[in-house]
Amino acid sequence: MKQRGLLADTLVIWSGEFGRTPFVQGKISDKQKFGRDHHPYAFTSWLAGGGIKAGHTHGETDDFGFNVTRDPVDPHDLQATIMHLLGIDHERFTFKFQGRHFRLTDVHGNVIHDLLS
Repeated sequence: MKQRGLLADTLVIWSGEFGRTPFVQGKISDKQKFGRDHHPYAFTSWLAGGGIKAGHTHGETDDFGFNVTRDPVDPHDLQATIMHLLGIDHERFTFKFQGRHFRLTDVHGNVIHDLLS
């Protein structure tokens, strides 16, 4: 995409809603229960193109990858940033659910300007 100039106006996002704990659980002999658990407090997202600063790393965890130690990002912040890049005002964008209007970014979302080129 970069070679063909498509990243200038294409936003590429890879993300998940959780990471994995840095430690294993269970007995190694029990393959059904051995492994790492969901960890929603430290996870990875990759963004490229479409107004994102190239080569930038944002946020940091402790040496174990368990706790966020610098520049935490809430999912609402990520949503607000994506919507900003798409030209949508996240504070005005609402959806109706059970007769009430809700903001996708709730009242907590903030655009992460450090990610923008």
